[in-house]
Amino acid sequence: MPMFRAAAIAFALLLAPAAHALDGKLVHVKIDSKNVPGPVDIAVYTPPGYDAKRAQAYPLIIQLHGGGGSSANMTAMAETLEAGIKQGLVPASVSVMPSAGRSFYMDYRDGSQKWETFILADLLPHMRGGYNVPKGREGTLITGISMGGMGSLRIAFKHPDAFQAVASMEPGIEPALEYKDIKLRDRFWRDQALFEAIYGKPVDETYWAANNPATIASKDPARLVGLGIYLEAGDQDMFFLQHGTEFVHRILFDAGISHEYRLVRGAEHVGPSIVPRFLNAMDFFGRVLNPPKSWTEAPAVTTARQRVDNFKRGAGYPINPVDPQLLRTQ
Repeated sequence: MPMFRAAAIAFALLLAPAAHALDGKLVHVKIDSKNVPGPVDIAVYTPPGYDAKRAQAYPLIIQLHGGGGSSANMTAMAETLEAGIKQGLVPASVSVMPSAGRSFYMDYRDGSQKWETFILADLLPHMRGGYNVPKGREGTLITGISMGGMGSLRIAFKHPDAFQAVASMEPGIEPALEYKDIKLRDRFWRDQALFEAIYGKPVDETYWAANNPATIASKDPARLVGLGIYLEAGDQDMFFLQHGTEFVHRILFDAGISHEYRLVRGAEHVGPSIVPRFLNAMDFFGRVLNPPKSWTEAPAVTTARQRVDNFKRGAGYPINPVDPQLLRTQ
């Protein structure tokens, strides 16, 4: 087994928290697909008391595993999700994780595998047809860790009309807008053969850029308005993934795109920090699904804003909400 492949599998196993007994239900099934080598193994979690006929659909959380992982990672991740549900961080939700190997969740340049298309054209319809989940964007969420963080971020950025929010944990992305600017520090764990298998041989640099979350956000940030975005990475990440995460954060920040960003002090790429960090991501989803309006509508906030707005008027500064998502409601 090649060194890079063995390392990917080892880290995929380390990423997942320890599993405990579930009160909800976890099933493993297969989906036939013409877009990828199939059939594809998927793991589906339904929360305690799941009611297929409930009037209100359950939020759907697509979870993408890390490089070399599989749907088997859902056994542990479902337990952590269930803990978040019980703590009231996120509403009772249905969740699904497909097995995608080390595909980057990409549509390969040569067309041999189309994992992004699989997520949108095969997995989503399967879940919407078989489970009581939303049929559209609202209530459809996507998250992932490492390679899954990269995949979830890219898919959501390319298809903001399909997802209400994305929570990208320690995404395996490079701090660059062009392929030629990637440094060894940010790719030493990925050999050239892997890049070429996905992006073409030689690497099609235009195709790489078209699928790079940072480049996508940089070229047209306005299309991301209204998408809930959560980014995080540990400041001790052994793969230096905090650099790519910070890079995307800066692009979004400079463009005025509302998002939440966390550089987790002392956190590594694997280990015990993953569980509380995943719960933080679920808390973000919970706030997207049920916005805490009191944060902006509380009397103290309203009074303070009126006073500050007067200062702005006096200085000739435009009076607008800071959050560009709020602009859509004005």
